[in-house]
Amino acid sequence: MQFDLLVVGGGAAGFFGAIQAATANPSLRIVILEKTQKVLTKVKVSGGGRCNVTHACHNPFELARHYPRGEKMLKLSFKEYHADHVAAWFASRGVELKTEQDGRIFPRSDDSQTIIDCFLNEAARLQIEIHRGAAVISIERNSEFSVHSADGRSWRSKRVLIAVGGYNQADAYNWIRALGHTVVPPIPSLFTFNDKERKFKELMGIAVPAGEVRIASTKFSQRGPLLITHWGLSGPAVIKLSAWAATYLHEQQYQFDARVNWTGEPDTRCRETLATAKTSRARQKIYGHPMFNLPQRLWVRLCEWSDIPEPRIWSEVSNREMNRLAEHLANTVIHVSGKTTFKEEFVTCGGVELSEVNTSSLESKLVAGLYFAGEVLNVDGETGGFNFQAAWTTAYLAAQAINNSIRAFPGEQE
Repeated sequence: MQFDLLVVGGGAAGFFGAIQAATANPSLRIVILEKTQKVLTKVKVSGGGRCNVTHACHNPFELARHYPRGEKMLKLSFKEYHADHVAAWFASRGVELKTEQDGRIFPRSDDSQTIIDCFLNEAARLQIEIHRGAAVISIERNSEFSVHSADGRSWRSKRVLIAVGGYNQADAYNWIRALGHTVVPPIPSLFTFNDKERKFKELMGIAVPAGEVRIASTKFSQRGPLLITHWGLSGPAVIKLSAWAATYLHEQQYQFDARVNWTGEPDTRCRETLATAKTSRARQKIYGHPMFNLPQRLWVRLCEWSDIPEPRIWSEVSNREMNRLAEHLANTVIHVSGKTTFKEEFVTCGGVELSEVNTSSLESKLVAGLYFAGEVLNVDGETGGFNFQAAWTTAYLAAQAINNSIRAFPGEQE
């Protein structure tokens, strides 16, 4: 089976790359090879089934700062193709998007199937073939590429776009290594923290809008909303922290201490606020009037841990009790033992070493005609649509480079 372009991987980057290449040159014969019977599975479950398409960050340099790995490359890539381009692309195909208060962008339908249908319709319109159950086991490069699957099928082309990746793609990384590439072993990037002692089990569901969580004895910290779960700690601040500290936490085997500041204020300011309350709220009962906009149940729990009796009023609080309360408010220690994957965000860091890839064309520096896009690269972002944006951008740039290459050698096209 001879094609102008073989795309390995029927996910976000694979479909977008194939569609971009076919849009620029509708005469190309393109096939997407997907090892399972389902395509676009991450798109389906992302954003709780709504699909967090991208993030409303319009400055390429600011956008690149949301990527623990790949920032340097993406600063240049996002100048060519960023969130505004993505929004315009979907709009031109009748998919209306909306921006939520935190910057995340979703289809207005709040249904990921809207995005999937858009891709499938485009693929059908452009006559892109989709071969399911095509589990690639090897790629050979002679005068052209020969791609072989586990069920005995083979495909040939002078150009291949690899758009697979993730924690369960060990077989793919093996044949990528066989082509001569270095692969940084993939490890989880976005996850929540499991509380070994289950300190907050009875408080599950409580959210704090502006807290801070730090990893003890390191410089890793993040601010933002925190969510108490039945297994430990979650929320945007924790998920972002897990991305930036992914390698360190993997080395620690996910056994570490997290320090939580529920107030989001510096320790000194927290203590000053409590000292002021002792006079300004002198006759007020402590338990009944939470400070720092904390939820009632969380405030009560912190007071209990500080050994402050329930009927105590502010004027009766001892210095020792004040110090304990300040410590629990600004420096609660949680002994983390293990992690939990965050919803659909089974994102990994690791993948093809970026130094072996031309960052403007996404073509391999080692194997001519071999391109990469999406999670197969050692690029990953925070939660909030950033990983899909990296997929769209790298797929777009690879597709443009592929078409430029084909135009340079028109006699190759079948």
